[in-house]
Amino acid sequence: MPIPIDISEEGGVRYLHFGSEWIQGAMRLRKPDALELEYTREMLAGLLLRPQPWPARILLIGLGAGSLVRFIHRHLPESRTTVVEIAAEVHAVASQYFRLPDEDERLEVVIADGARFVHTDPRQWDLIVVDGFDRHARAGELATQAFYEACRARLTPQGLLSVNLFGQLRGFKTQLQRLRKAFDGQVVDLPECESGNVIALAAASPAQAPVPLDQLEARARELKTNTGLDLLPTLRRLKKAGRLPDGALHL
Repeated sequence: MPIPIDISEEGGVRYLHFGSEWIQGAMRLRKPDALELEYTREMLAGLLLRPQPWPARILLIGLGAGSLVRFIHRHLPESRTTVVEIAAEVHAVASQYFRLPDEDERLEVVIADGARFVHTDPRQWDLIVVDGFDRHARAGELATQAFYEACRARLTPQGLLSVNLFGQLRGFKTQLQRLRKAFDGQVVDLPECESGNVIALAAASPAQAPVPLDQLEARARELKTNTGLDLLPTLRRLKKAGRLPDGALHL
């Protein structure tokens, strides 16, 4: 059954909806390559944990309005990205209304089931980003134990998984437990955004040296200067929530 798609605009921002009030993506018309929504910015928090030019290979599960694709294609020129989107109509709308970049040597779009893709495609990825929901904000197979374990198997030794969880839904804590089990506890969940989204980061390899706060802040300032991506508020929220024991991020 085709996904019901609605588009709205307010205050210079174009929004994508799947037949409900839930926002599935947004684009500021004057700054199409910027990440308008807070949770999309935090989905790239892994950039604070690995030195550039990481990540070389990125897998995005769920296209939405293409916000992450636009940002990565513009600001991470050394990265190669594959996007897996289950609905061809979402791809068409992202291309027509949300300035999705054309496919080239740096961008591949695959119309397929994201969970099945991870289970069957043998490629390895430095960063896997999972942001797939239906019209009722349900993640389905993208929230299962088997899927999280398959994601870990597809990551390089320095690889990270970034997952958009929705903290206001039943089953959120179960998802987090599954993620921790799949990654042997090497998971940090960021404090809940105002929208209710919770971004969780998981590391493929055993815990590495903690990243000190001053180093995280230096990388955040560099990212803000070079790309406009501002993760300094995220670091302040982590600190306030007590997620930086000993003044460092453990992952």
